[in-house]
Parts: sequence; C-alpha cells; structure tokens
Amino acid sequence: MSKETRGTVIVTGGGRGIGAEVVQLCAQAGHDVLFTYVSKPHRAREVVDRCVPYGVKVVAVQADVRDPMLANAVVEQAERLSAVIGLVNNAGITSRIGSFLDVDIDTMRDVLDVNVLGTMVMCQAVVRHWVGRGSGGSIVNVSSIAATLGSPGEYVHYAGSKAAVEGFTIGLAKEFADQGIRANVVSPGTTDTEIHALSGEPGRAERVAPKIPMKRAGDPREIAEAIAWMLSDKASYVTGTVLRVAGGL
Repeated sequence: MSKETRGTVIVTGGGRGIGAEVVQLCAQAGHDVLFTYVSKPHRAREVVDRCVPYGVKVVAVQADVRDPMLANAVVEQAERLSAVIGLVNNAGITSRIGSFLDVDIDTMRDVLDVNVLGTMVMCQAVVRHWVGRGSGGSIVNVSSIAATLGSPGEYVHYAGSKAAVEGFTIGLAKEFADQGIRANVVSPGTTDTEIHALSGEPGRAERVAPKIPMKRAGDPREIAEAIAWMLSDKASYVTGTVLRVAGGL
C-alpha cells in the first residue's frame, strides 16, 4: 500500500482470514485501522496485538454489518483515530454447501443482508462522510469468483449476492468518480480460510484445487495484497474495476 496518504482505514470482518491480513498490511503501511468482527473477541485481540510493532492505532469493534444503525457509529469512531481515507468491505457469509433447493428463505435473507445490504450501508455511510467534508477516499469491496462461475450445486444464492456487490460497486464508482472517490472490487478465487469449515466442508480448498489452472488454492495474504494495492494511491487511476485474484479462473 502506498504511504503517500495516511489516515484511517475501516475493515469489516477483520478478525480472521483475509480481513485480518488486510488489517495488518494497512497498519504496516502506516495507517490507523478500525476493524469490525462479530464473534471470538480473543481472535480480534490477536490481530490488534500483531499490529503493535507498527506504531499505529488499531481498534477492534464488535459490530454486525446487518445492523444499519451501526454504520454511522463505526465511521464516527474511526474518524476519531484520524481522517478516514479507506473502506474495505470484507465481511461476508455463505451457508452450508448443497443444492439450491435445500436453502431456506431465512438463510437467503441472511446472505443478502450481510453480503449485499451490509456492504451498501457501509459504503453509503462512508461516501456520505467524504462528500460532506469535500474529500475523496477509496473503497474496496470483496466479492468472489462465484459471482461469475455461479457455484452450481454449492451455493448459488451466495454467488448471486456477490454478483450484486460487483454491479453495485461499478455503479457507485461511476457516480462519485468526479468527487475523488474510488470504488473497486477484488474477487478472490478459492482461498484457504475458515469459510469452508463454516460451510460444512473444511477440506473444500483441497478438493477444488485441481480445477484451478494454478492447481492450488490462494493464501489469504495473496488476496490481501491485492486489496491493499486497490485501496492505495498506487491505484489512483483505477475505479469501477473488478480484479480477479483467482489462480487463473
């Protein structure tokens, strides 16, 4: 990440996996960070502790992006650290792997509430803040290669939610480009994180690896590096773009 512009970066879902790696990269680049997590406060504490050597302020806030009332509060708290310059919407959920016919309506609502509405609400709060103070900023929304592959037989509703994130981000980028606000998407392929266990198949990354042109799953740090670049001044002329980090898929 570029060190040209310092300030606070908000990262949702920063307590583990890709999000935790993004938090550390931002802190290493000299940014203050406020990240959200839903559960396992000890894991969030570990992320904070790993950032101590960088000499910046890193704060963990327990917050569920499904609660629209929390978005403005998160932005206000982040602004107290230093001027908010970036947002990474990493929080997301899938569901148990299986046929679409077995997915109940409550599960569909949960996936849409977190992955789509949660992302939109956080973006709206941050963009409103930037427009209000007449400054720019950078947003990176985390999608999934599922948005284009469809994930048949696994979680097509999740794939649909990530396709919505991509379409939304492109429109957001175009609407606010002339105000110095950039919005981009990083679309990871299969990555070796805990999300597979939460979906009921801990070994999924190994199972699908042979189908990936590079014949392996991604590492969370590899995805985080792409997010950090998109967030940074090094990508100053990039907006409305979906960057696949998927081993060739």
